[in-house]
Amino acid sequence: METDVGGRADWLPRRLLVTRSSMGFEHGRSIVARAEARGVEVVPLSGDRLALDLPDDPRRAYAIAKSTLALVVASPSKRRLQPIAPSADWRVDLAEGCPAHCSYCYLAGSLKGPPITRVYANLDEILAGLPPYLGAGGVTSKDRHRMHEGTTFEASCYTDPLVLEPITGSLSAVIAWFGQWEAPAQLRFTSKFANVAPLLDIAHHGRTRMRASINPAMFARFEGGTAPVAARLAGLRRMALAGYPVGLTIAPIIAATGWREAYGRLLADAAAALAEVPDLDLTIELITHRFTAGSKAVLDSWYPGSSLDMGLSGRTTKRTKFGSEKQVYDAATMRDLRGFFAERIASALPLARVLYWT
Repeated sequence: METDVGGRADWLPRRLLVTRSSMGFEHGRSIVARAEARGVEVVPLSGDRLALDLPDDPRRAYAIAKSTLALVVASPSKRRLQPIAPSADWRVDLAEGCPAHCSYCYLAGSLKGPPITRVYANLDEILAGLPPYLGAGGVTSKDRHRMHEGTTFEASCYTDPLVLEPITGSLSAVIAWFGQWEAPAQLRFTSKFANVAPLLDIAHHGRTRMRASINPAMFARFEGGTAPVAARLAGLRRMALAGYPVGLTIAPIIAATGWREAYGRLLADAAAALAEVPDLDLTIELITHRFTAGSKAVLDSWYPGSSLDMGLSGRTTKRTKFGSEKQVYDAATMRDLRGFFAERIASALPLARVLYWT
């Protein structure tokens, strides 16, 4: 079993549910072979409907779903890309769901049903659909400050592809595909995990940017089942030394007591981890904590008793472009946070490009 630089073993599902159609794809068959080689229970299904057979107890149902992987086929509607501002031009999904246990999870309320992770067997079809989107995005395709990145494709909107890599091999395959794609395009993914060893020797040609999703140690209790932040930063350093452009996704920024000292140390740790990397290409994305009524209800059911503050004090309601409402920090808190990060990043990581604040 591979371990990350922090000594944590790769995550493995307890079982892999295999839909009938997924076995019609070479990539799907390779995922089954990888799972069998690692001792994962493989459960062939007679059709394409997922038979979860979950208990009535919500906590047990959650635990079983989180330890289950399903191999499915991405439908044509799933392969139709959606814009994903401000991160990238387009969202390209290799999977949906994540085995981590983050009590602020962005996916809560977005993905329907039990939190089972679905991985896609028809990777070749997904990749074949990307070229028509070149130059057609609304973020890096048109922003003069980011246009040099080319058309950008975000692979970690609905999953963490690195944690799934030992079973799927999907991330390696896509990085290699982008490396061979002679086009002004870039793959992007962010991760809370650290085992980057399978990615280091891929001929990526600088067309994939990995970002480490990080938060201070004081918030580690909100990120169950993930790699320690020090291991994530060490993994990011290894990727940078392998020639990858890299980044930091500082998210969600939480304005709890002591946040200035905590985030100050985090930025200093990041600077130390990336020190003396030749030709470092570093970006930073800053995302403050927010939630919807729907995601709060789901998270409260998944993580009862969590100390994460999702009260309305110090919050204001913001309407999304889809017409829904989310709770974000009020204007005064946002000013304090943004001013702090602008100053500390300029001091600790002066060569980094801040892509956005939200």
